[in-house]
Formats: sequence, C-alpha cells, structure tokens
Amino acid sequence: MQPFVVNQHGRLVFPSNFLPDLDFSVIDSEEQLDSVIRRDFETKAPKGSDILQRARDGKYASRGDLMRDIALNLFWVNRFAMTMYDKQPMRWKDVPRNRSDIFLPIVAPWDDKDAKVTAVAEAYASLPPTWDAESEDKVWKLLFNAYSHRTFDATTLPSVKPTIAEALAEPAQLTFTLADYDPDYTFFGYEEILDVDNAVPELEALQRWSMVLHNEYPWKGDSVRLTPVGELSDDDIVVLYLPRNRDVVRFVSKMKAAGADGVQDARVRTAELSKGIDAVDPISPYPPVNVHEAFAIKPKIEALAVVKGEYVCTNDDLIRNSAYSWSPMSADEISTKTGIEQRRYTARELEEISLDAAKAALAHAGRRPEEIGAVLFCSCTSARMMPSTATWITGQLGLQQTHCSVDLIAACAGLPYGLAEAVRLLQEVNRPVLLVCGEKFSDKIGTVRPSRMIFGDGAAALVIAPAPEGESGDFDLLQTYAGGPVTQVNSIIWPNPSFDNNITVYGPEVKSLAGRYLAQMIEELSNLPDTTGRAETAWDTVELVVPHQANKTMVIDLAKRAGLSADKLYFNIETMGNTSSASIPIAIADAVADKVIDRPMWIFAPGFGAGSVAGYSVMRIDPAIVAPSPDEAVATDSDAPESTDEAVTKTSARNSTDDMALAFGV
Repeated sequence: MQPFVVNQHGRLVFPSNFLPDLDFSVIDSEEQLDSVIRRDFETKAPKGSDILQRARDGKYASRGDLMRDIALNLFWVNRFAMTMYDKQPMRWKDVPRNRSDIFLPIVAPWDDKDAKVTAVAEAYASLPPTWDAESEDKVWKLLFNAYSHRTFDATTLPSVKPTIAEALAEPAQLTFTLADYDPDYTFFGYEEILDVDNAVPELEALQRWSMVLHNEYPWKGDSVRLTPVGELSDDDIVVLYLPRNRDVVRFVSKMKAAGADGVQDARVRTAELSKGIDAVDPISPYPPVNVHEAFAIKPKIEALAVVKGEYVCTNDDLIRNSAYSWSPMSADEISTKTGIEQRRYTARELEEISLDAAKAALAHAGRRPEEIGAVLFCSCTSARMMPSTATWITGQLGLQQTHCSVDLIAACAGLPYGLAEAVRLLQEVNRPVLLVCGEKFSDKIGTVRPSRMIFGDGAAALVIAPAPEGESGDFDLLQTYAGGPVTQVNSIIWPNPSFDNNITVYGPEVKSLAGRYLAQMIEELSNLPDTTGRAETAWDTVELVVPHQANKTMVIDLAKRAGLSADKLYFNIETMGNTSSASIPIAIADAVADKVIDRPMWIFAPGFGAGSVAGYSVMRIDPAIVAPSPDEAVATDSDAPESTDEAVTKTSARNSTDDMALAFGV
C-alpha cells in the first residue's frame, strides 16, 4: 500500500509519485522490470541529445518546459539507482571484495557532455520565467547542478550491477570515484521534501523533483571522476550500490543465477491462458427479477447512511503531486477529461468508515444490532481476508449470531449485487439485512495517473427490512450480469503486478463494457411492461437515473447514445470521484441533500465495472431514509471553501439537473 500523507501545511502529498518505490516481490524477470522502467522512466523522458536539439531549435517557450525535461532526463538516468539501490561512498581499501550483495556501477563516458550542458545553460538564461522567477531559479540551481556534473552515458545501463569480484575481473571497465567527499554534504530529508509549499502547483511538483534528484548526488559534482577498476588505489573513494531491501537482493540473485537463459515472465504465462477465448452469448437472456412477483416478503429501505473521506483532494493537489511518469496536464484538463473537480480520501481504515456507516444506518432505522438477520459487505478494495469485513463488522456491532455475514466482490456493481442478495436473504430470515458498501482507493493507486484522477474513498450502509403488512415495498426490479470478452473482464485490475501492484484502468475496454451494459439495461426496461400500473413500460416508471459515478464525461457520452434525457441524470462525481460500490448510495444521499430527490421517487441505479460485471435496481427512494451526515471534509487547498456550508452550496449548484442539461447541450 502507498498511502498519502498530510504535510505541515495541511496539504495532501503522495510520496510514491516522486520517491520511486517499486515492489520487487512481484517482479519475476528482467523483461518485466524493463517493461516497468520503460513505461515509468523512459517513454516520456528526453535524452540529452533531444534536449540539446530542442534548445538549439528554440523549442522551449519558457523555463518551466526546460526544467521539466531536465528533471525527467535525470529520473531516467537514475532509473535503476533510484528503484533498486542506495549509493554508499567508501574508501576502496575498505570495500569487501567477496560480498554477493555489494555492487559497483560500471559506466561509459557521456558523449558531447560539454555541448549539452552549455546549451541548456544558455537556453535557461535566455528564456522567460513560466511562473515565478525566484522560485524557478532555486529549482534550476539544483537541477542544473545534477545535470551539469553528470559524467556517464545512460542509454544502455544494466539493472543488475556486477559484484566487486565481477568488476575486478574486467579491470578496464570504468566506475565512479570522488576526489573530494564530504559526508555532511547537503541532503534533503524526507520531511523537507514533503513540506515543500508553493502557490503554483506545477512549480511545487518540480521543486520536490529537484530535491529528490539532488539527493542522488550527495557530493560535490566537480569531484566525480571515471576511473578504470584496475587502477583504483586504496585511498580512492568509490560509490557502492547497495540493494535497497531484501526483495531487490532476491531479484538480483535470481537474475544472476538465471544467466543468459533468463527467467520466464509470469505475465507471459498468464497471458497465454487468455488466447483464443471467444465470449459466447447465453442460451437465452436473463430477465430481471420482478420483486413483486418473485418474493412474498416485500423489501423496504429503512435507512441509508454515508461516510465520505475526510480529506478533499483537488485537481490542483494532483498537479502538486505530479509523478515523473505523467505527461503534462493541468487541473482544468483533468476536469474536462473526467468531470471530476475533487475526490475524497480518508486516512482511516476501510473497516472503520464502513463500521461508522453501518452504525449510523442502524441508528437512523431505529434498529438494534440483535434485530439484524444478515450482514453483507460489498467492496473491491478490502485487503482483509480473514476474518472477512462483514464478519468483522458483525463482531464490532456485538452480534452473537447472524444467518449470514459475507463479503461480496462485484466492484462498481456492488450495490446492485448487494441489493439482489439482500432481498433474497430477506425471504429466509424475515428480518432486516444490513448492506454495507465501502471502498478505499487512495492507498492503492501509486503513480497510475488515470486511477489517481478518478478514484476516491467512501462508505455507505443500508438497512433493508420486511415492508409492513399491506405495503408493496421499495423495489420493482433487480438485475445482475457478469461476463464478456476477456479484455473487458480484465479492464480494471487490482492488484496489478505490471503496475507495482497498484490499481489500473484500461479506459477503452471500460467504456466498451459500460456502453454495452447500459444499452442492454435500457432496452430491457423499455421492452418490459410495467406490472405496477404506474406506466406503460418499466422504463416509463423511472423518474431519476443515479448511475454509478465512473467518469462523468464517459457516462454522459454513453447516456446520450443510449437515449437518456438530461433531466433524468444525477451526478456527484465532481466532488466525490469514483467510489466504486459506494458511489451509487453516496450519490443518492447527495441527491437528497441537493433536493433533487425531494419526495419519494422511483430511481434507476445502474452499475458496471471491473470483471465486466453490471447490474441495476429500480427502487423507490424516500428522502426520509437518509441519515444526517455532517460533512467533515478537511480542505487541503488554501483556495478551498472556508466552511462546510459553502462547500455544500457549491456542490449543490454543480450537481443540479440544470447542470446536466448544459452538459448535454439541451
């Protein structure tokens, strides 16, 4: 897990975005490592020759562009040092000769160094500031010091370095020596880097990058020499590479033992399993469950309570935390691409916020824990296996026994799946069922930008109980689906070894599965006669659509294609992000808070997501079921609203159906 931290200025910081921290426990081969390094360090990093040519051709419009290129180049130059090794200067006579876990970097001289260094120095001096001249000069000083004193070519660096004995076997090879080493040379501590503060988000990110890169060269730059290994004298100071952790030691040992034959990438073996699989349609469609006809005990929603992440993470916060692997993007561009202005994060455990939601729902329903017949927990981000989160919540509520307490993994279709199971269980227990949906994405994202832009943290809980005698209940239809092409099934993956075990989203496949399911759902409801007598078709009974809050831009586009009218849609993704299984119930609560649901209203709530699962419910929402939930968000930006009331007012304005009409251009 790679959680965020809050610095002394009250701002969110994502350390993994500027302090590379690969999980070598999941890297099985040099091929896999090369793929990760190429993606995260090489693809977007210009080479020294590229920077030279851009400088000579006048391609840099301002200093910010040049500084970014220099920083990305230095991250690439240090790609293996930063991810695998710690650098340790040591007098040559004190270096152990036979250790298998101490390595010596072998390098080649950097061609045309003087021309490349001179060109960038002249370019910076001639360019106008991008944001703030004084701050930019401070960043440039650190970056240029590292760049100008670089001595070696980085094009063909090996990830696995030779041991001392291996290096001595080829005495003509070059390694670093330091003519003058000061162990007290300036080094930026972890807290110093976290506590960087700049009014310009892009410049704050560059400042952190420059400090991290400076730390890769904790010695005077002009003291570095390249010396043949065979000519090292006892008093020469060499730079040793020490593995950062036990997993790196294991990886290096494994690669050395494998030799020229290498190690087969486990991902290749897994990919082979998916070849040649064609998805086939079921022998007949699965009709939705007509709750009125299928079940004797009618389900009623007694309460809905939500808990949102206590920290607001704005798009500016994302830019402040730009990773070395990200392409340039502004806060406005993130908003345009996703429809998200901010997302909510929590520093608490997923179980904690889920338990709080459960307790609030029970209190609002006026139910005692001993009245609950079953506990269901829907999540795709729980790291708890034993005991399951549902059983943990059961224990925390003081329940001696339930008929069933179980976790369901249906990702963004968690609510439809959970409701379907709750209604079925209701028939067996004839007593209230507690359904909890909770997600915590913030510590499972790492440097994956699409995931960082989209996902947030939150939890919601519903009490589903038998309706009083003579009442029809709150559900018309329930439907769940799963399956599709393998590429859609694997369109969202966590943990993903290819991305350092962080959550990854393959956008085109997600859009394909969402579009396929949304069209199927609407066609299904449009062709289904309404059996309640309220309208001609089941679709005609729907007064409001509260979809899974996946990606507003994508969902609006798909909704237009499916024929959904603007005045039937509600979004809160602008302020919450995508909270997967919790997104629909949190959106319902916000729709009540925004007075969009201002009376008992029939809604269509579709969900779709990871694993190519989907589902929906057509249900009645009475505003009275929503438990009071004071917004305790912590503003992490000086420009954030000064009060909760102001935040709610702005949220309400953005979430109105009028806003949806504008989005559709009608």
